[in-house]
Amino acid sequence: MNQMDQTKFCCSVCLDLLKDPVTIPCGHSYCINCIKSFWDEEENRKIYSCPQCRQTFTARPVLVKNTMLADLVEELKKTGLQAAPADHCYAGPEDVACDVCTGRKIKAFKSCLFCLASYCEKHLQTHYDVAQLKKHKLVEPSKKLQENICSRHDEVMKMFCRTDQQSICYLCSVDEHKGHDTVSAAAERTERQRELEVSRQNIQQRIQDREKDVKLLQQEVEAINQSADQTVEHSEKIFTELIHLIQKRSSDVKQQIRSQQETEVSRVKELEEKLEQEITELKRKDAELKQLSHTEDHIQFLHNYPSLPALSESTDSSSINIRPLSYFEDVTAAVSEVRDKLQDILREEWTNISLTVTEVDVLLSDPPEPKTRAGFLKYSCEITLDPNTAHTYLLLSEGNRKVTFINQQSYSDHPDRFTEWFQVLSRESLTGRCYWEVEWRGGGVYVAVTYKNISRKGGYYECGFGHNDKSWSLDCNNNIYTFWYNNIQTRVSGPRSSRVGVYLDHRAGILSFYSVSETMTLLHRVQTTFTQPLYAGLWLYYKYGATAELIKLK
Repeated sequence: MNQMDQTKFCCSVCLDLLKDPVTIPCGHSYCINCIKSFWDEEENRKIYSCPQCRQTFTARPVLVKNTMLADLVEELKKTGLQAAPADHCYAGPEDVACDVCTGRKIKAFKSCLFCLASYCEKHLQTHYDVAQLKKHKLVEPSKKLQENICSRHDEVMKMFCRTDQQSICYLCSVDEHKGHDTVSAAAERTERQRELEVSRQNIQQRIQDREKDVKLLQQEVEAINQSADQTVEHSEKIFTELIHLIQKRSSDVKQQIRSQQETEVSRVKELEEKLEQEITELKRKDAELKQLSHTEDHIQFLHNYPSLPALSESTDSSSINIRPLSYFEDVTAAVSEVRDKLQDILREEWTNISLTVTEVDVLLSDPPEPKTRAGFLKYSCEITLDPNTAHTYLLLSEGNRKVTFINQQSYSDHPDRFTEWFQVLSRESLTGRCYWEVEWRGGGVYVAVTYKNISRKGGYYECGFGHNDKSWSLDCNNNIYTFWYNNIQTRVSGPRSSRVGVYLDHRAGILSFYSVSETMTLLHRVQTTFTQPLYAGLWLYYKYGATAELIKLK
């Protein structure tokens, strides 16, 4: 028996070989347990239908085992063949299951918006075969079909109320939505589809614009790299020329010293030779005089004495001026002086060179700092407070956006927790452009930004916002504003308000505090360089019930 024949003996509900097959009045056969389970689900409506052809029966048919069909199935089982689908066809937890299958359900192939049910390929076949079912709207499998049913009237919602912006059924349109602007869901979909297409066109245009911007930035990167490479090459060439020049001057000085050394040594040698010759001559004459002085014959002594040669003129030794170890030392001093001057020049000019390098900045078209509250709100960011950083006397509420001083222990130990001062940090780090607002009540509050590595334990100067070089804060109370940084206070004038706005441009190093009421008034502005991501901080006064809240901006 081939595979095509096997399918004729499969239950269309469980898709397995028939077990205890029964045939219902319309002629279709099922496992007895499968059709019982299917009709049990229809019991409330008192209408029983065929899962395949959808023929209905007002009375529940009596089920009788089809003996001949059962025998054929048993013969088929003896062949060892099964028609069960592969495991990958069964529905998993994340899949949409067929609503008709019983037992282990098969993955749905389509969902019907009219029947509000999902079908596997087997059970979907009737939607292709039956003329009335062909008109139904089939879509990709969906778990959200019940959302199309009106919870009030248990009817399919095919209309849309524009007044209340919600889907409704026909009964709703004549009941609680009577007199409202209602249209068919299809008409509303058409209108929304037009809006969607316009939005898509705008998005696609923005994508094209951003892609052009990205291309320009890529060209900018290429230009930066090319300029840097050329500058490195040129600076290396210039420094190499300087090195060669110094090496040549070193060689010239060396050659001059050696030449002068040779000249002076030659002069000294020449004088030395003259002196040696004079010594030799004097020694010879001294020997003759010694011999004559030993002559015993007086007549002979007197006869030979006048014939002694006269002494030659002596070398003038006064021309020899000895200066031990001080012949070329002045040259060393002169070279050292040149070295010192070069070092001074390089030290002075190096500062200019270094500043010139750091001043290189690609002027991207960053928008200027906002001037109106609407402009600031474009940079509003959702900030929440981190319970792990809150002092134990601080209670967080309103989704961790509000902090209240309660003067009692409310947290367990944590390494990030402030232990000395009534402070708390935001959970989110702040980079780029950010704007947020703080509303406070009670004694007062320090509105701050800080690096994350600020100390959590220790004294005023280690931990207190604004009293070290890791944090900046605005002290707000009913009488006066005071800005603090590195324990230096700056009195700030401005209109009193219970709400303070904070604007941060991390890249530009701008931190601004504003008094927010009917208008925005700048209280204090900081221009610096931020070397790490920042975190928002709040420091409450020691007063029971004092509060500060990060306002949820729209």
